[in-house]
Amino acid sequence: MDQRIERVYETVVTRNPVEPEFLQAVREVLESLEPVIASRPEYSDMAILERIVEPERQIIFRVPWVDDEGHVRVNRGFRVQFNSALGPYKGGLRFHPSVNLGIIKFLGFEQVFKNALTGQGIGGGKGGSDFDPHGKSDMEVMRFCQSFMTELHRHIGLNTDVPAGDIGVGGREIGFLFGQYKRIQNSFDAGVLTGKSLSWGGSLARPEATGYGTVRFAQSMLGTEGDSLEGKTVIVSGSGNVATFAIERAQAYGATVVSCSDSSGAVYDSAGIDLELLRQIKEVDRGRVADYAALRPTAQYHSGKNVWSIPADVALPCATQNEINDHDAARLIGNGVKLVAEGANMPSTPEAIEAYREAGVKYAPGKASNAGGVATSALEMQQNSARQQWSFEDVCAKLDAIMIDIHDTCLATAENFGHPGDYVLGANVSGFQRVADAMLEQGVN
Repeated sequence: MDQRIERVYETVVTRNPVEPEFLQAVREVLESLEPVIASRPEYSDMAILERIVEPERQIIFRVPWVDDEGHVRVNRGFRVQFNSALGPYKGGLRFHPSVNLGIIKFLGFEQVFKNALTGQGIGGGKGGSDFDPHGKSDMEVMRFCQSFMTELHRHIGLNTDVPAGDIGVGGREIGFLFGQYKRIQNSFDAGVLTGKSLSWGGSLARPEATGYGTVRFAQSMLGTEGDSLEGKTVIVSGSGNVATFAIERAQAYGATVVSCSDSSGAVYDSAGIDLELLRQIKEVDRGRVADYAALRPTAQYHSGKNVWSIPADVALPCATQNEINDHDAARLIGNGVKLVAEGANMPSTPEAIEAYREAGVKYAPGKASNAGGVATSALEMQQNSARQQWSFEDVCAKLDAIMIDIHDTCLATAENFGHPGDYVLGANVSGFQRVADAMLEQGVN
């Protein structure tokens, strides 16, 4: 890296020594910025890099709640408001045992550039808790959410910070959170949370948006060579919201999706995933992918394994961060994968990304290819402001237009800076320039 950029990164390491995910995300962005920093000395003069890697605000709070047996439990809550140069902070809430400050900061940092790429006037933030909703009763989840919002409410607002859902935070949790916010504020501010139920301010196509958008981005990548997803074999990791809608959209494009997974193991279905059966097991029965394999004659279940050893043309990681390492990437490449588009946030390690590059695999980072979720959340905010609800077709058309624009912007930026086809550089530089220019115009703050 350029010496100026290296100094910034060294400072980040010194200040955040035990946050590997955050450091990984920062380095991945900074490594891409050398050509733009060299061409724009004002970014260095105004310490844009030093400011953009430091969150504007980090909030940590206690979340006490009472379980069904009457025992008091205590979790930790987080909200990192990373950058508001382009608009109110926007980013999801994650409820998962793995959540800590470093993970929330990495997600918030990525969100800054992802949100900038959408062109919708939203800043970047992220939040969550180490609370695990799995295995909890509805009443336990409600009591936790009410306690969480009792603290969070003072830090969010329509023009301040608009959270949404993420891992562990679906429609049930958003409903409980909003109900407590409305009760405390004595105001029905529908746009303060996104991912809401359709009956009280939610947007059609919001559940589908991240998975649909990822596949639309992959289709655009293939389109640069006159190709498409039709007839391709696709592997998808995960079996939650992003994964299932990615499977649905890929199948609609004529691809055969042959895998899914969860934390217990992976499924290979040679006949193609039966999405109706998978949804019944995961969403209705709240079962595991092993149950899918038990009911599907063409499927094999591999306990404790992932999907990356399955031969395919296209890989869509839709589970969690760092799920593909260099060994997984080598297996993907050896089995003929030609394209990787990320539906999750930072699912590929730096070593995996380097392996893609060396092998000539087309690769889209999550901040570009999974931006459809937050883009549709911003469309939900627009509908709330106008007290309207657009049709499913209208929202999907707007989503597709946004994803195509992000794709084309990344590609054009990479070309302009002498790195044709480098979606990582294209995404990082495009997002950075939009945020950095706004920061310059707003002075030192």
